[in-house]
Amino acid sequence: MAITWDGAVRATRQRFGNWGQPALVVSAVMAGALAALAVVGPWLAPYDANETDVLAASQGPSSAHWFGTDSLGRDIFSRALTGARLSLTAPLLIVLISAVLGTALAIFSAWHGGWVDRMVNRFLNVMFSVPGILVAVLASAVFGAGFWAPVLALGVVYMPYMARVVRSVAIRERQRGYVESLQLAGMSSWRICVRHLVPNVLPIVVAQATYGLGSALADFAAVSFIGLGIQPPTAEWGVMVSDGRSELLDGAMQQSLVAGTLIVVTVIVFNVLGAQLSTRFGGRR
Repeated sequence: MAITWDGAVRATRQRFGNWGQPALVVSAVMAGALAALAVVGPWLAPYDANETDVLAASQGPSSAHWFGTDSLGRDIFSRALTGARLSLTAPLLIVLISAVLGTALAIFSAWHGGWVDRMVNRFLNVMFSVPGILVAVLASAVFGAGFWAPVLALGVVYMPYMARVVRSVAIRERQRGYVESLQLAGMSSWRICVRHLVPNVLPIVVAQATYGLGSALADFAAVSFIGLGIQPPTAEWGVMVSDGRSELLDGAMQQSLVAGTLIVVTVIVFNVLGAQLSTRFGGRR
């Protein structure tokens, strides 16, 4: 039977539904491009990120240096490309830690219910009042400035946001008939949770993790900006914004402008993508 063009379009729309929404597609493509940049960025850089040239210090954009140079003559374009790896790896690890801890706690709470669920809910309410930046600063002060202290601290602080969202979905799944059928069939609680509850809540976990990537990137960049995260001369967007402060008074704003723009664009992309995925998966039944 012949298939008309209109029929093919309708079939495609029915199959993919909201996946064709422009905001979702554009944000997904941009997020993929940023992820690719984090992987291959250092190899695309035309100069070494830490190569200094005092004779070319604080120059504006040119054919030799597309985004200009900083006060030490380092190529800003190369530092932005190289810094993408650390700038995006850190928030990825933060949301991964929060997703694992939050999902485990949410499913544990939803499965047991009763007083266990009430205690977990109160614990989450307490955790919501803890400022993420403050915890990251304290962790860096205690364990030393660097990469892992703020990543682990922010991963724990982001956990309740993940747990609260996943808990509501897990409670709904816990009350479905298939869970009772599996229990009557003799399947253990552990196997039901791992093989059935976790896969069913995974879409909302992915959506919430994507949404949290933007906030995690901004928080980690803020920690680096105040000197308690990634340390100079390592290329990272928060470090670049911090290094560019001293150049602003001399009229050389390119370093802070480039790094700040990358942070803002990345946060917006992941926020939009996360919101679109949350709408998409949140409407599933």
